[in-house]
Amino acid sequence: MDFWARDTSGRAGRQSFGHSIAMNMSSDSAAKLAFVTGGSRGLGFEVARGLARTEIGSVLIAKDSARLESAAEQLRLEFPGITFQTSACDLEDQMQTRNTAESLLAKYGAPFSLVLAHGVMSEKMSKALRTTDAEWRRVMAINLDSVFTLVNVLGAPMADARDGRRIVIFSACLGRMSGPGNAGGLAPYRISKAGVNAFVRNLAHETGLGARGFYVDAMCPNHSRTDMGGPDAPRSAEEGAECAVWLATREFNPGDITGVLWEDRQIVPW
Repeated sequence: MDFWARDTSGRAGRQSFGHSIAMNMSSDSAAKLAFVTGGSRGLGFEVARGLARTEIGSVLIAKDSARLESAAEQLRLEFPGITFQTSACDLEDQMQTRNTAESLLAKYGAPFSLVLAHGVMSEKMSKALRTTDAEWRRVMAINLDSVFTLVNVLGAPMADARDGRRIVIFSACLGRMSGPGNAGGLAPYRISKAGVNAFVRNLAHETGLGARGFYVDAMCPNHSRTDMGGPDAPRSAEEGAECAVWLATREFNPGDITGVLWEDRQIVPW
């Protein structure tokens, strides 16, 4: 299947875009840059690959500097002429995260796209009455606190640009208040992702729901073959990243929706 040219329904009126991502990008896409967390592997790496197909370079952000550089070199070989830089950061450390974001902003300016693809799963037995302070804090720090910090630093100049910049945050359907959502178990993970969903909705309303040329969305990659998802997951990391790449590059028209949770280019009820 060609995951880079599927017809989609991204409007309230379910209008089909019917274009590939590359066709939706403007001619100056080569000058655009994305910041991608979790970029050393898995979903974040596949986001950077997908963006490179539209001639958008990436600054890859993750904890392991050696793994980051290996990932960037692999991308440079696959996409000659596209910029790939790295920035090592422990996103569990909020102060380090803020300092990294400020340094990136000073060095590169506000990115065209900020894709937050990092995250951790909580321990299998981490129910609300059984988890520990340390486990709760670890998951919340990585899955939610770092999201706030990165957006808090980078979001304002992106929004002030009023030129179509966008933030895409990896969430999960386990963070929904409907469907399987908060049905019990994996409490730190589920609640952290519910927080991400609420954060996205709140920020989108604060910034005019796209009317000011700034877009923010959450997306669910579904169960994908990554270190977290395991080798038996039903979809590849490339498939799991595809909706995020589309959100990070899609063309916006009057009536298009932002500030919601997406899965496979479809809006998912919160």
